Amino acid sequence: MDIKTFVNVVSKLPSDVAVLVRGPTGIGKSQIFRQVADQVVLDDGSEGLDVIDRRLAQMTEGDIIGLPELVDGVTRFAPVDWLLRACREPVVLFLDELNRATMEVQQCAFQLVLDRELNGHRLHPATRIYAAINAGSEYQVNEMGPALQRRFWTVDLEPTKEDWIEWATGERNMDEVVINFIRNHGAHLRHTGQIEPGKVYPNPASWDRLERSMIHAGMTPSSIAGKTTPSGFYALCLGFVGVEAAIAFQSFVRDYEMQISAEDILDSYDDFAAAIKDLTTDKHNALIEKLIDNCKDNDWTPIQAKNAADFVKTLPGEMIVSFFNSVMETNHVPNIKAVHKFVGQLVVDIVTLSQKV
Repeated sequence: MDIKTFVNVVSKLPSDVAVLVRGPTGIGKSQIFRQVADQVVLDDGSEGLDVIDRRLAQMTEGDIIGLPELVDGVTRFAPVDWLLRACREPVVLFLDELNRATMEVQQCAFQLVLDRELNGHRLHPATRIYAAINAGSEYQVNEMGPALQRRFWTVDLEPTKEDWIEWATGERNMDEVVINFIRNHGAHLRHTGQIEPGKVYPNPASWDRLERSMIHAGMTPSSIAGKTTPSGFYALCLGFVGVEAAIAFQSFVRDYEMQISAEDILDSYDDFAAAIKDLTTDKHNALIEKLIDNCKDNDWTPIQAKNAADFVKTLPGEMIVSFFNSVMETNHVPNIKAVHKFVGQLVVDIVTLSQKV
């Protein structure tokens, strides 16, 4: 199942239906469940739940049921803080790596899923239980008992390239060169097939870590695209995504030709100003044509018109005249007055500057 369908379905399930996701490591299961939690609508109409994330493979039985204490001569188990919170208020209780947990920990999880309580502490009626397991022969796991597994609504999650691109361009706001690499070379997003022990393979999480590390190291892909990659670039990629993906990505960045759209200029000119400045004359002409075509078909806002004017100010005089004449002919645009205002001011600025010279 793809992520969009999964999030849509799970967010609408009753609170007492536990969910189990099976999938390979590195696909962002915990992040996906946070998307689900944000979309859950409670009975009072409020939307969104906090997520309590627990990695069961790192826990012992005492980390779930608590430790014994003596109260008024009677021994009882003091509940752990996160369990108490899940009982007092509605949350998403995310139990990760369920099939890597010890049998004792799995039994505690079984009671939570089956009875929605543990040691007499009952979960809040609106608390959801979501769990995840890593699937594949390369993982050391403990078999889940059928009695536990059948208590879940179970799904095999297979995120698509489109799922990742939507996340990377939206919520994550990842560097555009990394996104375009995956868009054009989707096979390198996640390795499929046989796994060699000890070998590094790419997955969605590793591309996320690589992009963050490259920015931290001063190797932001969009800032070095189309140039000789700096020393250490390949080595950095190698440690995150493996040999094949690292070679392909280095070649992609080195030979990258920046594609800037009219929308990039109109909506985010400041973000692209440095890259636009380094473009050749023919590419500047191509951008002018894109802007003119966009102006013919769209109603520019005053901000977009100003961004267009800021772009044109950086061009040679003959290009400015060409742009000005073309835009002034598009009188059918509803908001053309805003365009005329900024482009007209641009001409005044140029004339004033030339007189000073």
